[in-house]
Amino acid sequence: MAASYLVTGGAGFIGRYLCEDLLAQGHRVRVLDSLVPQVHGDTEPLLPSDIEFMEGDVRDADLVRRALSGVDGVFHLAAEVGVGQSMYEIARYVGGNDLATAVLLENMIDEPHRRLVVASSMSVYGEGLYQTIDGERAGAVRRTLREGSTTWDPVDAEGRPLTPLATDETKQVDLASIYALTKYAQERSCLITGTAYGIETVALRLFNVFGPGQALSNPYTGVLANFGARLLHRQAPMVFEDGQQKRDFVHVRDVARAFRLAMESTTAAGHVINVGSGRAYTIAHVAEILADAMGVPELKPQLLGKARAGDIRHCFADISKARELLGFVPSGYLEDCLDELAGWIHAQDAQDRGEDARRQLEARGLVA
Repeated sequence: MAASYLVTGGAGFIGRYLCEDLLAQGHRVRVLDSLVPQVHGDTEPLLPSDIEFMEGDVRDADLVRRALSGVDGVFHLAAEVGVGQSMYEIARYVGGNDLATAVLLENMIDEPHRRLVVASSMSVYGEGLYQTIDGERAGAVRRTLREGSTTWDPVDAEGRPLTPLATDETKQVDLASIYALTKYAQERSCLITGTAYGIETVALRLFNVFGPGQALSNPYTGVLANFGARLLHRQAPMVFEDGQQKRDFVHVRDVARAFRLAMESTTAAGHVINVGSGRAYTIAHVAEILADAMGVPELKPQLLGKARAGDIRHCFADISKARELLGFVPSGYLEDCLDELAGWIHAQDAQDRGEDARRQLEARGLVA
């Protein structure tokens, strides 16, 4: 049955794919997006013509009230994104993520909406799940890095190695950056308000999303986009630490489908759910295979031997809950989609701002 949905941040990377997915299912879509210059530059949003577009900030209560009028459900994707930048533009991240969400929720109270699906983040976990040398599940794991360190992996209290495991939703939250803090606040405020006012609410903890359409000129966007911008200009990808940190990369089309499934599922309300591929990749390997796909295999990753404040070592997804509650199965794994991504990157006119971002972090003492 066709429905009408509001997508905040719908002109962004994930939002555009979600809008296309919803339209393909016969739904009506309204988008509210402030078109942040860092993400969108000075270009017009690339949205289908049959989408109703409203430009503005989610912190504008009057605008949000109008955007909510007549819709059946809400996808809340609007947010400031990026761990590094959040560590020095604190007010921007708290305002754009948490205050904006509060304004949205206050205005949802006054008009009935069946369901709210909010974009959360794997960053709320801090370090992913680990197993001790004795085969037991480790508790909260944090690493202590010192300047000049060559040991990047966390260890237990006795200095023994820990083995990274796929992270499930029962893993204790450990907020290691301002970005993670704001995403957790978004997630919890939506779930708390939903419970109080009878709004079915689902929070999706997204892992590293990739695919054509990501903002290549935004140095605080996804790591694959950063690598792509560097390689496009025949510069080696910059990789912090030793490149052996592990992440989970999930295709943006799969993420868009997961959002729709979260709106449709009869069993998902009230849950937080991981959305990833369920596979682990080292960052150095990702840089190498993207360089191969782009035809510049000689551009090996530049290993910086430094860590950024707020970064974690290993985190990749256990997606059992997404399979159970959403019927979600990834269809586009990283290794199968790089030719498509490389072709799209080659067609872009993007600036490489990676060095600028690194200098800003170093100038603030956020790289050690």
